[in-house]
Amino acid sequence: MTHPIPKSEPIQADSLYPTLDALIKAAKDAGAQSADAVATHGRSLGIAVRDNALEDVESTEGRDIGLRVMIGKRQACVSSSDLSPQSIQALAERAVAMAKLAPEDPYCGLPDSTLLSAPGGAAALDVWDDTEVNPAALKARAHELEAAALSVGGINQAEGANASWNTSAFAYGTSHGFRDGWRASRHGLSVSAIAEQDGAMERDYDYDSTRYLSALPDPKTIGQNAGRRALARLGSRQIPSAALPIFFDERIAGSLLAALLGAISGPAITRGVSFLKDDLGKAIFSPQIQILEDPLLPRGDGSRPWDGEALAVKKRHIIEDGILQTWLLNMSSARQLDLAPTGHATRGVGAPPGVSATNTWIEAGPKTPEALMADIGEGFLISEMFGPSLNSNTGDYSVGVSGFKIEKGARAFPVSEVTIAGNLKEMFKTMLPASDLKMDSATNAPTLLFEGLTLAGS
Repeated sequence: MTHPIPKSEPIQADSLYPTLDALIKAAKDAGAQSADAVATHGRSLGIAVRDNALEDVESTEGRDIGLRVMIGKRQACVSSSDLSPQSIQALAERAVAMAKLAPEDPYCGLPDSTLLSAPGGAAALDVWDDTEVNPAALKARAHELEAAALSVGGINQAEGANASWNTSAFAYGTSHGFRDGWRASRHGLSVSAIAEQDGAMERDYDYDSTRYLSALPDPKTIGQNAGRRALARLGSRQIPSAALPIFFDERIAGSLLAALLGAISGPAITRGVSFLKDDLGKAIFSPQIQILEDPLLPRGDGSRPWDGEALAVKKRHIIEDGILQTWLLNMSSARQLDLAPTGHATRGVGAPPGVSATNTWIEAGPKTPEALMADIGEGFLISEMFGPSLNSNTGDYSVGVSGFKIEKGARAFPVSEVTIAGNLKEMFKTMLPASDLKMDSATNAPTLLFEGLTLAGS
């Protein structure tokens, strides 16, 4: 008989509210004019197997608190994992002392209370699965993963067969009366497979994670996918340098969307270090390109009922008909740019609010990757990247890659040890999405085709 893992107490956001109240009160008592506080409670369990034996068990649980205090236009942030009354009082006193010595920041401060979101809304996100998972069940899944990878002919080794379960709660409060939070869960599977042929070895992987255990794919599917991917890479060779149409496989295409999001973040714009700093309201993609964000997406990887400063969030176009519609702004960057905040603040325990997007995606195109390959005839499909380099000021981009040569409109043979280079502004103008969009992370994109890149090979 198996049992759920022992718990000191349930993961609940409302159990963190007394800690928020104590932090805010201690800050005001110590002399802060305004303050906000964060409290988190997380628990995770992961089990890895190798060679049909238990390799690693990782079990963690922790509570953390963060406090930001403001005195005039000076602010300071402190954090701790000690939630005792004595620690909270000392933390607040230290934060106030630090704020008094901090340089002035004309853009710091809490948002006006009229801008705050109404508390609640987390239940509609549906990001909490109350299914309890025990170590024996995770171990069985990890064994099934490894066995599935090894069942693929030509795979003689599997590594990192891992099954995991994570739960967390987040709560936020301010000195002008906001207090709310939510909890989230995640179930995951991952494995790497190693194929060997004539002394040459190739590795590939597969993984998935979902909010609900019932939505997680069968371990057999993930293990066999990893094995087939590794087999497909056997016989890799080099190719000569050329200017070719380049595909980014959907597993890695989201990295280009992440580069776009970084370039339109408020801090990058206010510092003038973005290659898109002059392009708000301009066409930076072709007219058929749509890029959207929805922080309220049910079961979304990045879903949240309000942003890191308790401002309301909403679904929006980031790119509409190829045109850049918005910057991603928290209160500080909005004040600097004299614009309205956009609900993109993010908050950790140890620093002032930053900026991040939530659930974003490039809308799929009408053609499959195979149809797009047939259209171009010759090109290159990137399946893995190593050490991408981006000049944030110019958009110049380069990355080491491996993948597959495309000949006569289809994948021909695997390729390793090549580099591609281009400029993201120019790449964006030629981007063509395929139809294989999967909403399986916070940053999602289908397979993407680009023209005008240089491939440096042998």
